[in-house]
Amino acid sequence: MGCLNPFARKDREAQRLRAQYLSLLQEVLTNRIYEDPPQQPFGPHNYDPTVRESGLDWPSTAHTMIGVKRLANLRELVERVLLEKVPGDLLEAGVWRGGACIFMRAILKAYGETGRHVWAADSFQGLPEPDPAKYPADAGQVFHRYKELAVSLEQVRDNFAKYGLLDDQVGFLRGWFKDTLPNAPIERLALLRIDGDLYESISDALRGLYDRVSQGGFVVIDDYHAVEPCRKATDEFRAERGITDAIEEIDGVGVF
Repeated sequence: MGCLNPFARKDREAQRLRAQYLSLLQEVLTNRIYEDPPQQPFGPHNYDPTVRESGLDWPSTAHTMIGVKRLANLRELVERVLLEKVPGDLLEAGVWRGGACIFMRAILKAYGETGRHVWAADSFQGLPEPDPAKYPADAGQVFHRYKELAVSLEQVRDNFAKYGLLDDQVGFLRGWFKDTLPNAPIERLALLRIDGDLYESISDALRGLYDRVSQGGFVVIDDYHAVEPCRKATDEFRAERGITDAIEEIDGVGVF
């Protein structure tokens, strides 16, 4: 019986450690480790693992609110991009505390990928006040009133640093999407993740960046099923551009 090639053993061990690192990071970013309760009134009174899994609460300390399933989907898509060598950077529009972007940077590091950047695009001051005269679908939305959604650039940078992932492969685009995304210094995107909540924000992100998504790349819409203006903006953009790529479900909230 032959012995396993030592190079094959090293490769298997590297794969095991990579998977272990990324799985642990998923647990930490969603804070299933310490089970922090949600901010009220954005969830049950106490930590509920099933709610956190689907990202249906606003955690008090976790660095992402997108939940376990959407974070796992993000990992799958980034790994597919790397495996299939889809050219381009990774960008999230609407980052909150930065958890999803931190995770994308961690995946690049775990795979030794040095030729791509992770971009975090956000106002870093919360959501814009709706303009129902221009965007009727946003009438009645009140996300701009929640101070919990306003996380400063300095805090997001600090969060990256806590994981040892703040480096020159991370870029920040501060401002409203309509101002920052059309002229962003990005040639190609392999993955575009949009978490904007408003029709205006989703539309601005798609119009500003969709044409830079590489063939074989992915577009993720975080609240497609949870926030009606997100679905409407996405569907209308697809119809306008004649996009027929299938919409794939993630967790009953987000799609890609």
